[in-house]
Amino acid sequence: MSALELYPALARLDLVADPVAAALKQWTASVPVDAVRVAEIDPELADTAEFCAHYGVPLADSVNCVVIAAKRGGDVTYAACMVTALTRADVNGLVRKHLGARKASFAPLAEVAEATGMEYGGITPIGLPAGWPVLVDPAAAAVEAAIIGSGNRRSKIVLPGRALAELPGAEVLPGLGVPLG
Repeated sequence: MSALELYPALARLDLVADPVAAALKQWTASVPVDAVRVAEIDPELADTAEFCAHYGVPLADSVNCVVIAAKRGGDVTYAACMVTALTRADVNGLVRKHLGARKASFAPLAEVAEATGMEYGGITPIGLPAGWPVLVDPAAAAVEAAIIGSGNRRSKIVLPGRALAELPGAEVLPGLGVPLG
């Protein structure tokens, strides 16, 4: 088990994907950008369970970004769902209804990577394309030091969970996170 070495994100933009760096430079949340930190990690340990086990991070502090493709007729809407690692996003119920879609599913990985300029396993709500809703479970917004992706697999961002609810396109959606099991 290893501790994370945290740096101010703006001082280590080399650790985050380009769209994330651009968004951090334009930060507008009430949480100061100085409170956003980044840590370099082993990219082989980027997946939640391995990351948490190796770096000693409680699953409750790890917040996953799940990208959903919601379809109605020929229209597709992409949305990011932010849930703690102790839950899963209610994709086929709440998310589908909230987005007014007939069908909702996990977005194809290649499409997400291309649309966001981020790597699979590192997708983050910071720097997503304009117009993408960011649906945030209240438990994720309540995490004191939420650990999220950085746009790539070689680092993680740490920030107050409440900042997730202030990102462009963000909306807190009660019931989004459904307990695993």
